[in-house]
This record gives sequence, C-alpha cells and structure tokens, in this order.
Amino acid sequence: MECSGKRAWSKLTRAELDDIRIDRPDDPVRTSVRKKWDTIAKPIDGMGRFEKITARIGAITGSDEINLSSKAVIVMCADNGIVNEGVTQTGQEVTALVAQSMAKGRSSVCRMGRQIGAKIIPIDIGINCDSSIEGVLDRKIRKGTRDFLTEPAMTEEEAVRAIGVGIDAVRECREHGVNIIAIGEMGIGNTTTATAVTSALLHLDPDRITGRGAGLSDEGLERKKQVINDALEKYKLDDKDALTVLEAVGGLDIAGLAGVCIGGAIYHVPIVLDGLITMAAALVAEKLAEGTAEYLIPSHSGREPAVRALEEALGMSPVIYGDLALGEGTGAVMMLSLLDLAMSIYHDNTDFAEIKVEQYKRYDDR
Repeated sequence: MECSGKRAWSKLTRAELDDIRIDRPDDPVRTSVRKKWDTIAKPIDGMGRFEKITARIGAITGSDEINLSSKAVIVMCADNGIVNEGVTQTGQEVTALVAQSMAKGRSSVCRMGRQIGAKIIPIDIGINCDSSIEGVLDRKIRKGTRDFLTEPAMTEEEAVRAIGVGIDAVRECREHGVNIIAIGEMGIGNTTTATAVTSALLHLDPDRITGRGAGLSDEGLERKKQVINDALEKYKLDDKDALTVLEAVGGLDIAGLAGVCIGGAIYHVPIVLDGLITMAAALVAEKLAEGTAEYLIPSHSGREPAVRALEEALGMSPVIYGDLALGEGTGAVMMLSLLDLAMSIYHDNTDFAEIKVEQYKRYDDR
C-alpha cells in the first residue's frame, strides 16, 4: 500500500488497514552501527544491549549517524466501559483529571519529560467527557468504550479510526522533525482491557496473567479475573483475528497506540514502548501489520504479570527492571534518558588510536 506523507490516516478503512505492508529495517546500517561501536575505546559489547538497541534504531531510521535530539511522548487517553463491572479502585472521572494535569505540565510524565527535553503530546481519543480539554489534542472517537461484558467495546469502524489516529500522530511528529517517539496511556480500567486482549491473542489463562492494576484488593482482583474470563467465553475469541479481539475487549487507547506502532514502521520512526498497555498495543499492531515489531524499542519490564508473556511474544528484552507501574509513558521516558547517555559515547567517543591501544577484535557475532 502506498503511504503518502500527507495521507489522512484518521479516515482509514478496514480494507486499507489490511493492505498495509511493512518494509524491513535497513540491515546494512544495523551492521554499520555495530562496527562503529567496535571502534570505540572500550571492550567489545561493553555497552551491552544498548549497542544492539542503537543498531536497531539506526536500521529503523536508515542512518548510522543516529540523531535522537528531538523527542516526543504520545499519550493516548481514553475511558473504558468495563469499569462498570467493579474492576478498578477509582472511577472514570480520574482519566479526565489526569489528562488535565498533563495539559498543564504537572503530571509525572511531564515532569520527567522536561528533564530530557521531550515534548509531551496528550491525545483525547476517547475520554468520557463532553467538552474538549485545553492543551489535549481532541481526536475523540467516542466518549469511552462500551462495557464489554454486555456488548463489544467498539465497532470495527471505531477501532480502525482509532488506529488511524495513531498513525496520523506519527506522521505529524515526523513532519515536525521528531526523531524518536515514546508512547504512554491514561485510562482507568485499561489493565483489564490490555489483559483481556493479551489473553485472547496469546491463548493464555486470565487467572495466570491478570494483575492488580492500580492497587486492587484480593476481592477486586478475583472480580477482574472473572470479568475477563466471562468476556472471553462470551465472544469465543480463541481463533479470532487481532482486530476482532480489539473490537470485542480492547480500548480506544490500545487501538490508538497500535496505530502509533504501525505509524512508526510506515514512517521509519523508532517507537519506545512503556508497560503492559503499550505492549498489548504492540502485539495488536504486529498481528495487524507483520513486521511492525522490528520498529519498536522496549523500555522496562512492568509489574503486571502479563508483561512477561508479551515480552516473549514480541521477542523483546527490556533493560529496566524497576517494578514500575505508573503508566503515562514514564518508563519509556526513562529509556529515552538512557539512550541519550549511550549516544554520548557513540557520538563523542575516544578511539583506540587516540589512547595508543590496539583495537579489540570481535571473535563472535552475538
């Protein structure tokens, strides 16, 4: 499918979504980045997984002159009708309140983003409120999803439009010179939707991978597991495609984030994942547009038990193990800061000749 830079992806149709094809990242550039690391005065693979991650970024962007100076954090905000079923500690009103805090630069991700010069872009893709929130991009598909225990969360049209919003967000960032995008979310109830999507797509028992979200009691956790089990039984999702699963038990934030992941692959912009919700979105994206996962960068291994299954399914090894569960993209922003540190060595390095030491030789291809 031809992907014009000026295309309005928010008008995406199911047929057009099915027709998206993802190119492979540039493997010769990947090799070039690895060779450049080997010329730096340090032990072979001394920067560990950061050497492979930066090589992946080079392959994504098509250049070994890696530039991460312009950073953005796209935060998809949406409400979930499943909160009606008692699966959360707080009500939907919290989503709008936190989005307002983001718009004012007061939320956790905003404070962290300022430290590394990352622009925070909150997007209302489905907050359950009537009015627009000043400082939050209004891309609302509907005022929250439906309660998926009683009816599918979204229609096919709504899910596809939300994916298109995410692709558009990447296009707009690229047109403004953004080099790398981190993603996050805000939406009460979205650990339930993300776990349901993960359970369905990976054929996993919800009792094994469902976590406490923002702090459920034992009773609340059991209720959450039961709701997910009942929904999976209701919709018979074992053999369904990713879009059908997304429509049935997903969220508008997950759909929008899946679009961002696909947009990263279309426009060759590396996308840094956060925790459970963004990783569930990444899984949806990979199943909708095979090859998308090659354009994604893991950040941290979150607290929710479903994260481990998603890491394995996506073939990803996060570098941060901090038991994080804040959301908003905060773990991804931490990863951006670590990438900045790695780039300080990659760009302003000392080679072996300068210190009069013979260059180390690589004897394997790990």
